Amino acid sequence: MLNFTFHNPTRIQFGSGQIVALNAEIPDDARVLMIYGGGSIKSNGVYEQVKSALGERPVFEFSGIEPNPRYETLINAVDVIRQNNVDYLLAVGGGSVIDGVKFIAAAACFEGDDPWDIFTKRAPVKRALPIGVVLTLPATGSESNTGAVVTRGEDKLPFASPLVRPAFAILDPQVTLTLSPRQVGNGVVDAFVHTIEQYLTYPVNGKVQDRFAEGLLQTLIEDGPKALSEPDNIEVRANVMWSATLALNGLIGAGVPQDWSTHMIGHELTALYGIDHARTLSLILPAMMKVRRDTKRDKLCQYAERVWNIREGSDEEKISAAIHATEAFFRKMGVPVRLSEVDLGSEAIPTILNQLEKHRMTRLGEHRDIGLDISQRVLETAL
Repeated sequence: MLNFTFHNPTRIQFGSGQIVALNAEIPDDARVLMIYGGGSIKSNGVYEQVKSALGERPVFEFSGIEPNPRYETLINAVDVIRQNNVDYLLAVGGGSVIDGVKFIAAAACFEGDDPWDIFTKRAPVKRALPIGVVLTLPATGSESNTGAVVTRGEDKLPFASPLVRPAFAILDPQVTLTLSPRQVGNGVVDAFVHTIEQYLTYPVNGKVQDRFAEGLLQTLIEDGPKALSEPDNIEVRANVMWSATLALNGLIGAGVPQDWSTHMIGHELTALYGIDHARTLSLILPAMMKVRRDTKRDKLCQYAERVWNIREGSDEEKISAAIHATEAFFRKMGVPVRLSEVDLGSEAIPTILNQLEKHRMTRLGEHRDIGLDISQRVLETAL
């Protein structure tokens, strides 16, 4: 096992009816900016619950955060913060809203000329406004981690800082019952691939981390399809919601190597073609497994045996069966597994590779050995 430091101070309030906990989590004298997306929280009752829980505090609102939050939208929230002396941010939504709020929190306190430097020049985040979260779409785990991804033009870039980790997150599975099948499928797949990125690397005898990861994968495999076929099953939604949080709160990645090459390629697909984030992952991951099957052989065999219970045949046969099972699971969740299914052909590959090079994504993977040549093979395999 590798050396690590693990610290996650985000307080989780989990369960039905927990939105009322907002009143105890946010200081009584806070001036709150409530930030959300397209307005679905007003039709599913979440908005009213949040406003009621905030009580007499001054509450301002900023809406319109896109599914892949755009810099141009987010920077407008900074003006609202300054105009109203806001000192606390409340993200109400899924991962995109939370990611956007993390950038807003940092940008509002940024001391340089251009907050975009946080992404392009790795400008340090020295201060940030405090953040709370009411999670409505379990998927990214952003509610209890330090990372965020923001889009500007054809650039979709990440940043991370401990200063933008939410102070608390309210996870009420009841509010997820109104999600569309597409949102549910995307969320399950996103959590699944987050887990894979920290698991499917090479062995370091991280037994605890591996078992945690395998449990999350098996839970998503078992309850992901049920979330689609049993849309009113609150127990299923609770397990999916908690799995998505644990998939990226730092626990399963502590002390083990991590990959993230599928995500880096996937980000370019979203930025260039507007494909849902989770669907870019379902397009790339099976191809990545096929191209990297020799490098990842030991963990792929373990994945086959422990996650899919594939124990018959040679190592090669088990690996092939596990990759096939992964693709079948993705299809069951309603997401594509071939670029041709989203109307992309070989003509798109040079453009994607150019973007990877532009963003210095030329040494990806747990061994930092995935150059543009291997990324090209992955994309060709995904056709």
